[in-house]
Amino acid sequence: MQIGSHLISPPVALAPMAGITDKPFRRLAKRFGAGYAVSEMLSSDPSLRHTKKSLFRSDFDGETGVRAVQIAGSDPKQLAEAARYNADNGAEIIDINMGCPAKKVCNVLAGSALLQNEALVGDILRAVAGAVDVPVTLKTRLGFCDTNKNVLTVARMAEDAGIAALAVHGRTREQMYRGDATYDLIGEVKQCVRLPLWVNGDITSPQKAAAVLAQTGADGVMIGRGAQGQPWLFADTAAYLRDGVLPPALPFQTAAEAVCAHLAEMHAFYGETAGVRITRKHIGWYTARLAGGEDFRKAFNRIESAAGQSDALAAFLAAQPLAEWPTDYREAV
Repeated sequence: MQIGSHLISPPVALAPMAGITDKPFRRLAKRFGAGYAVSEMLSSDPSLRHTKKSLFRSDFDGETGVRAVQIAGSDPKQLAEAARYNADNGAEIIDINMGCPAKKVCNVLAGSALLQNEALVGDILRAVAGAVDVPVTLKTRLGFCDTNKNVLTVARMAEDAGIAALAVHGRTREQMYRGDATYDLIGEVKQCVRLPLWVNGDITSPQKAAAVLAQTGADGVMIGRGAQGQPWLFADTAAYLRDGVLPPALPFQTAAEAVCAHLAEMHAFYGETAGVRITRKHIGWYTARLAGGEDFRKAFNRIESAAGQSDALAAFLAAQPLAEWPTDYREAV
């Protein structure tokens, strides 16, 4: 998949998710085969640029691959300035967020709330694409509500504005993450514009990735929640798309070492106080598929030290009598 001068290979991406796709998780996803990963969204408000949250989200030191930074906001001039600022600080691709359905984002008319105002969408696309020399991409949804799925209009506007690639989630903002993603309109997007296209939403297995690519004609799959607790999904998906069969299952010990390393990297990145809190959701996702995982999650969430978390996780994983790490999509074959 080509985005500007950047060749994305394999065309299997980690979708941007606020509070999840931080540097430790992006690095992990890339180690397990993701060809591309987009940052957590950064506010375009310059007064928030140096907050602790923004500084964590804008930390790319030591990260490999294309540096893609997502920006969010509703003011075209402010978004254009945010694009320039991030490009000047090393961003190689700028991604505009018009897909986030969260209330706190939509309440300030950003994220997917922008899809209600097509004139503003056009102003933002032109302002940001014209502000920087690096490629600008757009992450969006089918529309704001089920009665106005205007993604085809937005896609044409994006192409006319000079946007370099699109990523479309197969739900409206009204749906949030309820129900199933649908892909018919995403296939129509591929037919109506010549832009490289990521398909996103409910990509939870290599088999689903292949089926959705075949249905839509999209150029790549962008995986979000499906990667939570199973970052090896990227490697399995890339192999399945290449070979048509799943690769051998990941040995349990290899996966366990990766999980423990991810825990340690989060502790190192955030420091003990924040790290102990932030790791809890990730460890809950990892252990959900393991025997005793729910009881362990509850006990783990009561641990207040990094060392205590590390020791507890190592002991829990060492007691698992498994040769391979379990995955839903292998059990379904």
